[in-house]
Amino acid sequence: MSTQYSILFKQEHAHDDAIWTAAWGKSEADGTETIITGSLDDMVKVWKWSDEKLELQWTLEGHQLGVVSVDISHNGAIAASSSLDAHIRLWDLESGKQIKSMDAGPVDAWSVAFSPDSKHIATGSHHGKVNIFGVESGKKEYSLDTRGKFILSIAYSPDGKYLASGAIDGIINIFDIATGKLLHTLEGHAMPIRSLTFSPDSQLLVTASDDGYIKIYDVQHANLAATLSGHGSWVLNVAFSPDNTHFVSSSSDKSVKVWDAGSRACINTFFDHQDQVWSVKYNSNGSKIISAGDDRAIHIYDCPM
Repeated sequence: MSTQYSILFKQEHAHDDAIWTAAWGKSEADGTETIITGSLDDMVKVWKWSDEKLELQWTLEGHQLGVVSVDISHNGAIAASSSLDAHIRLWDLESGKQIKSMDAGPVDAWSVAFSPDSKHIATGSHHGKVNIFGVESGKKEYSLDTRGKFILSIAYSPDGKYLASGAIDGIINIFDIATGKLLHTLEGHAMPIRSLTFSPDSQLLVTASDDGYIKIYDVQHANLAATLSGHGSWVLNVAFSPDNTHFVSSSSDKSVKVWDAGSRACINTFFDHQDQVWSVKYNSNGSKIISAGDDRAIHIYDCPM
């Protein structure tokens, strides 16, 4: 059993260019743990995590202009990727084959997120709309309108009730998924919101911004619960641990920080990357963290359980 956070594994030169996005999933069918990375080299790579090391399974080609977001369905069977080429692609993780290519244009689809039931994919648009695509249909099924600016970040609440979006002007919107109604508009940040994440109990929303701050909101009442500082530059990604006790952040200051959700204190900082860190995620049981960034490296950290 771990007693402290430590680096467990490092994959250098994982891509030929900056890694801007990563996801960690687990197959319900056989328990296989899969990591997906997307890079400005236009490639999506599928890695198998076993025996505390990464093994490259597939290199998925088809995107152009850089891969900026990836996600894995909750059953661990399908991956989604989006690119500056304005296409969302779905991939079968067992075969490495492309299932669908969806045109999310006319301009780039920045972020992709699977709904908790894995039936839909949400992506933000330049026109302030959240576009919802059907996984089965491969088509845009409806849109949620923020009446705002370019949406950089998207997150579904784990209970399937809410969808949150973060915009380039620092505005956060929370929608009721069942009705499509805009519930809350939050003006918490002064600069772009690169990432947001719900707590596993769907009660809190954590946001990360170029203003260097992390903010925590009470979802139901839309109250600001905390403002956290500690990063020296843009906060690029945030992710909650599955056990609801911690969350992790990454920054262009080259660091990864682990925060206690109860005390809201930073309890660990990693300075292992050589450049800005675009993506951090937990595995399914919260025992590991992956980070990836402009230095083309993937790091796996061990978390105390």
